[in-house]
Amino acid sequence: MGDLGALSYYLSIEVKRGKEELTLGQSAYASKLLEKSGMTECKPCETPMEEKLKLMKASTTAKVDATLYRRIVGGLRYLVHTRPDIMFTVGYVSHFMEDPREDHWAMVKRLLCYFKGTVDHGIIFPRTSGSRLQFTVVSDVDMVGDIDGRRSTSNMLVFFGSAPIS
Repeated sequence: MGDLGALSYYLSIEVKRGKEELTLGQSAYASKLLEKSGMTECKPCETPMEEKLKLMKASTTAKVDATLYRRIVGGLRYLVHTRPDIMFTVGYVSHFMEDPREDHWAMVKRLLCYFKGTVDHGIIFPRTSGSRLQFTVVSDVDMVGDIDGRRSTSNMLVFFGSAPIS
């Protein structure tokens, strides 16, 4: 087996090496997902989800194409690998994959509009020399925010940076 050189693309994850950082992203995959959903011409929005939005599984709105809904949400779940900013929203819309309705689909469409404006975002790993990696973990819970099951939804963010070695 021969040396294939520096990693640049693996399983739809783009690896870009800069002088000061290493970036992981999935802009091509996100663009394909926008195409599959028919949202390439949508207007970008600044947030992935409306504030304080609560949806129920027992929605009375019209049913939507469950296959399309599951395909798009599955694609969004794969994008979470390089886009932790959408983790909570994707987990939330995943609750409705059994019987998706118009209001559930509207939330997925808003998330896709968010992608339209942030398609080039990803995870940046800064290069460090003479320093060690420092992690900061922040967690949050919405305290019984699931209307259907009365369960809490939790989320976690991991920040890392470098700290000088002393």
